[in-house]
Amino acid sequence: MRHRMRGRKLGRNATHRKAMFRNMACSLISSVRVDEDDPQAPQVPGRIVTTVPKAKELRPYVEKLITMARKARVHAERAREFGTTAERDSDAWRTWRESDKWAQWAAATAPALALRRRAFQLLRSNEAVDVLFDELAERFEDRPGGYTRIVRLAKRRLGDAGEQALIEFVGERDRTRTRQRSAPLVVEDEPESDATPAAADETETAEAEDAAASETEGGASDEEKSEQQ
Repeated sequence: MRHRMRGRKLGRNATHRKAMFRNMACSLISSVRVDEDDPQAPQVPGRIVTTVPKAKELRPYVEKLITMARKARVHAERAREFGTTAERDSDAWRTWRESDKWAQWAAATAPALALRRRAFQLLRSNEAVDVLFDELAERFEDRPGGYTRIVRLAKRRLGDAGEQALIEFVGERDRTRTRQRSAPLVVEDEPESDATPAAADETETAEAEDAAASETEGGASDEEKSEQQ
């Protein structure tokens, strides 16, 4: 029984897996910021190709980092209310440093700084941390979760024929289907014509005339029979 054996081993020990996911997360996050002059720049930003099991294990690793960045962004915006735009070591900055606003700013920015240090502890890359907190946190500010997607590739890896997949950030190159619903059928009520009562009266009059004519014909035939007798 696999009790307390959560996750895939991927043929590696714990230290090797930790280093592998760190490198893959840094590659995925750093690919968002593309330098056009770099000859090794990715063709599509925000996307890497790996095997399906690795992509499934990397996805929660990266999404937890983005959630940390989103939380830090909230604290940073709250601390901006107590900050100052004065140049460091200037008289205005020193006045602000000795005021109560500095204490409020320090208390508000402390959680953001702690989250940034935790992210650096997991990534060990200043560039990846900057992209994570400056670009991805703003990009997914209003998204509660599901920051990445996994797409299986039809072409297998050359060598061991491993099943490949790409993992990328959502929000760009999204394919959405819009279903065209037919308009509901509206049945209009036919207006009642004003000639309906008149037509009914005409019908009753015609029926009465037919009945009178039949009675007249019946009476005439009886008289002819009596005369013949």
